[in-house]
Amino acid sequence: MTTKAVCVLVGSAPGTISFVQNGGTCEISGKVSGLTPGNHGFHIHQYGDRTSGCTSTGGHWNPTGADHGAPTDASDKRHYGDLGNITADENGVANIQMTDKLVTLTGENSVIGRAVVVHADEDDLGKGGFPDSKTTGHAGGRLSCGVIGMESPR
Repeated sequence: MTTKAVCVLVGSAPGTISFVQNGGTCEISGKVSGLTPGNHGFHIHQYGDRTSGCTSTGGHWNPTGADHGAPTDASDKRHYGDLGNITADENGVANIQMTDKLVTLTGENSVIGRAVVVHADEDDLGKGGFPDSKTTGHAGGRLSCGVIGMESPR
């Protein structure tokens, strides 16, 4: 059985993100608008809590205590929530299509109930040399966020 989830982003960069678990990988797709053209950090954060806007989502989902990294890095070299960047076109729209080996919708490290956050700046993938590169990727403020929930059957 395929497990599916959805996240509706609220904020200055609204959008909808879909998750489909296919065995050991998760397909992540969607669309975000209202962005400045270029790259924007795209992460799964620890808490699905929006009581204080996107700030209450906490830090990146990082159950192993690793440093921040790129989605292509080994699992011990990145947060589970490190999804790199999404790229907005000249109209401020980012179309997302990626697969990730650490994002899961099942088991003890499930992202269900956690949050997706879109950041104002480009994620340096932990390699930028800034004081926050190894924790946040120096990705800047939080433009939008939403809670990841199970998708209803149609």
